[in-house]
Amino acid sequence: MSVTGDPPVRVRHLSLADFRNYTHLEVGLEPGINAFVGANGQGKTNIVEAIAYLSTLGSHRVATDAPLVRHGSERAVIRADVVREDRSLVIEVEITPGKSNRARVNKAPVQRARDVLGIVRTVVFAPEDLALVKGDPGERRRFLDDLLVQRQPRLAGTRADYDRVLRQRNALLKSAGAARRSSLEDVERTLEVWDEQIASIGAEIIAARRDLTAGLAPRVEAAYTELVAGGPGVRISYISGVDDTAEPDAAADDIAQALLSAMARRRKDELDRGITLVGPHRDDLQMVLGDAPVKGYASHGESWSAALSLRLAAYDLLTSESGAPVLVLDDVFAELDARRRAHLAERVAEAPQVLITAAVADDVPEGMSGSWFEVVEGTVTRRD
Repeated sequence: MSVTGDPPVRVRHLSLADFRNYTHLEVGLEPGINAFVGANGQGKTNIVEAIAYLSTLGSHRVATDAPLVRHGSERAVIRADVVREDRSLVIEVEITPGKSNRARVNKAPVQRARDVLGIVRTVVFAPEDLALVKGDPGERRRFLDDLLVQRQPRLAGTRADYDRVLRQRNALLKSAGAARRSSLEDVERTLEVWDEQIASIGAEIIAARRDLTAGLAPRVEAAYTELVAGGPGVRISYISGVDDTAEPDAAADDIAQALLSAMARRRKDELDRGITLVGPHRDDLQMVLGDAPVKGYASHGESWSAALSLRLAAYDLLTSESGAPVLVLDDVFAELDARRRAHLAERVAEAPQVLITAAVADDVPEGMSGSWFEVVEGTVTRRD
């Protein structure tokens, strides 16, 4: 795995308070490989989940923050000492379910928690990755958007704005049934306001996703070819509801106009169904193996190779643009056959910082030497 671009970022120390099963945890991390070994349910994945959370302000395991807070506690705190070259930053995020997260950098509060995005960047391989191939489009949209936020942290605000506008527009559409009988003109006028916002914000997201997909596509194809010698390769493309009226490389203004036209065409359907039917929340990342979609046609092994190729491509793209991210391999070796396990181990061997979790030491391929930790009932012990 090549390491180019800006200097890599690594986590030197992690502190947890009331996060998952940890009342309190302090653990120092080293460059290179850091392996956490322990039986299921002991807390090893919680450690790498906390570090990954700092890169997207979301978990790769659950959709909401509530499960991240230890039972009986009001909030959880993740604190990390992050190093790039000779610079050190201490990032702290306080997670309070039902409320906005709070964050600090070097003990100074920041205006919004998302202001810490971009300081720590991670790429996570996990058993859940198979859903990138076999799951619904929401899984693939999340993959793109989480990577977008690490690539362009400001887009976290764009995503939040879009979600807010989408909720408000959907609420109007749902309540439009009675209004259509009494004052359809009022509904139409209000919808036009939300249409403009959906189109403007949604176009920015679609343009960014298309650009990201273009950067990932050759890397996905190359990674899959390395994993599966011979045979057809995997190709990816961004599929949007406005592809019929906007070119793949269209500017955001052109995409916005295409979105407005598409919403106008589907106005009756939206009013009948009470939901927004056009926008980036309906788009997908298509993966094709040979001439057939990966989803529904690929074998289990081919599906795993396709999912791994997406993650490897994400790592290579971030590395080429802004330095190697922290690489997280969360119990993934146990899911792979011997050939894919060996290839992944070879690919990540030279990464600046790798965090591995495994149920037993034998799950970690030979030759991946580094710092090893034993995790038993929330107690982390470093092994010599």
